[in-house]
Amino acid sequence: MPTLIAAPTVIEAAGNKPKLIEEFIGRVNSGTSDLSIARMTSAGGWTEPAQTPEFAEYTLVLSGSLRVTSQDGSHIDVAAGQAIIVPAGEWVQYSTPADGGAQYIAVCLPAFSPNTVHRVGS
Repeated sequence: MPTLIAAPTVIEAAGNKPKLIEEFIGRVNSGTSDLSIARMTSAGGWTEPAQTPEFAEYTLVLSGSLRVTSQDGSHIDVAAGQAIIVPAGEWVQYSTPADGGAQYIAVCLPAFSPNTVHRVGS
């Protein structure tokens, strides 16, 4: 039987500035461990600690621009209407350095978990 997700759960975010994470599907909001789907809203100048997650992350930028930095320091700026795939186990750091920040959808497979994100320095 289909399950309606009436509203997301807000999850605390890591980073130097506040970021809104609204989990629609995942371990917290729906008890789903197969994958998670969340809407992220981050301010300009936001950056989070680097991570080496056990999950693959598929990200679709809805507005603004998201910067995805690799361990070697190279980065990809993902603009509204673009998407990026980061494989599981890859060192990555997300940020929104441009004014205006970004809003994006993140899909993690399997679902995001604080125990499987492996933030660098944590």
